[in-house]
Amino acid sequence: MRQILQSFKTGVTELAKLPAPKVKTGQVLIKTTRSLVSLGTERMLVEFGRASLIQKARQQPDKVKMVLDKIKTEGLMPTLETVFNKLEQPLPLGYCNVGKVIEVGKGVTDFKVGDRVTSNGQHAEFVSIPQNLVAHIPDNITDEEAVFTVIGAIALQGIRLVNPTMGETIVVIGLGLIGLLAAEMLMANGCKVIGYDLDDNKVAIAKEKGIIAFNPLKGNDPVKFVLENTNNVGADGVLITASAKSNAIISQAAQMSRQRGRIVLVGVIGLNISRAEFYEKELSFQVSCSYGPGRYDDDYEQKGIDYPLPFVRWTEKRNFETVLQLISTGKLQVKNLISEVVALEEYEKIYGEIGTSKSIASIIKYDESTQPESTIIVTKKEGQPTKGVIGLIGAGNFTKMTLLPALKGTNAHIKHIVSSGGVNGTALAKKHNIAQSTTDYELVLDDKDVDLVMITTRHNLHADMVIKALDKGKHVFVEKPLALNHEELEAIEESYQKSNGTLMIGFNRRFSPHTQKIKSLVGDAPMNVIATMNAGAIPPEIWVHDMEVGGGRIIGEACHYLDLIVYLTGSKIKAVCMNALGENPAENTDSASILVKLENGSTGVVNYFANGSKSYAKERLEVFSQEKTLIMDNFIKTTGHGTKGFSKLKTKLNKGHKAQFGQILEKIKQGDIALIPYEELINVTKASFAAIQSLKEGKWIEIE
Repeated sequence: MRQILQSFKTGVTELAKLPAPKVKTGQVLIKTTRSLVSLGTERMLVEFGRASLIQKARQQPDKVKMVLDKIKTEGLMPTLETVFNKLEQPLPLGYCNVGKVIEVGKGVTDFKVGDRVTSNGQHAEFVSIPQNLVAHIPDNITDEEAVFTVIGAIALQGIRLVNPTMGETIVVIGLGLIGLLAAEMLMANGCKVIGYDLDDNKVAIAKEKGIIAFNPLKGNDPVKFVLENTNNVGADGVLITASAKSNAIISQAAQMSRQRGRIVLVGVIGLNISRAEFYEKELSFQVSCSYGPGRYDDDYEQKGIDYPLPFVRWTEKRNFETVLQLISTGKLQVKNLISEVVALEEYEKIYGEIGTSKSIASIIKYDESTQPESTIIVTKKEGQPTKGVIGLIGAGNFTKMTLLPALKGTNAHIKHIVSSGGVNGTALAKKHNIAQSTTDYELVLDDKDVDLVMITTRHNLHADMVIKALDKGKHVFVEKPLALNHEELEAIEESYQKSNGTLMIGFNRRFSPHTQKIKSLVGDAPMNVIATMNAGAIPPEIWVHDMEVGGGRIIGEACHYLDLIVYLTGSKIKAVCMNALGENPAENTDSASILVKLENGSTGVVNYFANGSKSYAKERLEVFSQEKTLIMDNFIKTTGHGTKGFSKLKTKLNKGHKAQFGQILEKIKQGDIALIPYEELINVTKASFAAIQSLKEGKWIEIE
């Protein structure tokens, strides 16, 4: 399929060839017929992409601070590599899509094949969208009218926050597409609407719709104009849909408002607010969030859990349906807002001049004869190796930032890369000379050429993919964790016993030269190990915290150090006991300490903390044994005390990824990848589960 992408590194807007997405659980696969270009939002993205590095930095000072913090802890070159990798990731454009349903995912009940729908899908020939972000189109609405639904919902949500009543005067600042849609919906609500914009064409369209509109550049002072048209009372509400860096707009909004007026921001403006202007009138100010309640809530958007209507009357999907109803009944006229309709392959007519375009609404038309293909050839390779062919499932941050850079310069032959939407996988395939990009991981499992399947997806997908790969006789590398619960682990063990394949988890830290040096100095003698991870806080809504998706940070991340202790002591874990911070420690796995008993009498402590400073090193390891003490600082520096002949090892940041993958590539040529004994992989996984159980039950948990 073809999709419009924006490069943040080069600034180029391109029509890329990608594999079509596979429909997911709770989603519908839509064949696009029309999409609308949101000139305001997309202009900002395109102009950001075309800006220089210095200009990008000036626009995002918060990101600059994050970069400086990372330089302090990890060094300049690793940080720059991370930044450039981020910039190389193309961004899909668009969020106003219309098309027909061609496939329905598991659990979807509201839609069937053939339904004509609108969604927040991108400018792509095929999109897979969660059902709560999709709405049915009434029969009397054309595709070119329905494509205004999502952007109309943005305007509608702003209106709902203004909470206008019949007869009130509402000012709309900025008569772009969202402003014009909002103004017309406010009129349908029985409001007196005043709007202004610096573009005469937009002002003229507004006047045709019955809006009291003007251009401030033509001599009308906005504040005086509003006061004169409200008998000096002021506006009941002000809806700001403009985009400007100046603080003048928020000041004007305050000055033109009546006592206790309401101001709602939908656009992007300077927000240096004058306390006096708001204080004297007791004004309220609120920022509107996109389409409405449910936006950015994974439970609502991705899992399809609706908010009960009696308690949350207007969700983003119900806002979509309201806009469609207004168009269907003729209360919202959108045809006269269409500036142009262009074919997808002529997209440059829109994006080539997007910085200076005076268009109101540009619509992209799609070829309805196109069929979805889940795989594309990116690079043609000759002389395929007979052993060691890799199929890579997952194209997220770990693959992009860690795995593929670590494989760079090796003889790794990656035949397939799988990504859910096709964008990330194709971009990485082009950069790293990977033959095929696909959205169908079953293709990888069925390919007889593939010896090694590498899985780097979200944690909840690991177990099922590992089982299917083992059942196909593949060797499997899975980035931690192996599984999220005992049931998944038991199923994996059952498949492993029947399979000819071998298994490896991405416990890379045991392969670091720092770990190797410590191991060589202490041997297998009983020891005390203290491992501290200054992990940093992650917002609670991020998927890692979801026990069903990410498994939490102990199972998903702290398992690294459970494995490290097993490796250093040369012994399996016998029992664990975990305690966490706070009044309700059983609910907090972000800042916790795990006590570890080993079968050979060694002991360990894993401190996993999310409440430390980012300026402090992220990882620290202390080992005490045979009157020796070794301290590893962030996999950059290791110092020895009482270690005759050794005092210090210093390297660039090296967590062992390159060594780990290098050894895997050597082993796979011999027919396996068992770098870590299978029993240790299972033992560490069980220990991570036991840590969570210990926290809940408040006692030591023995490992079976």
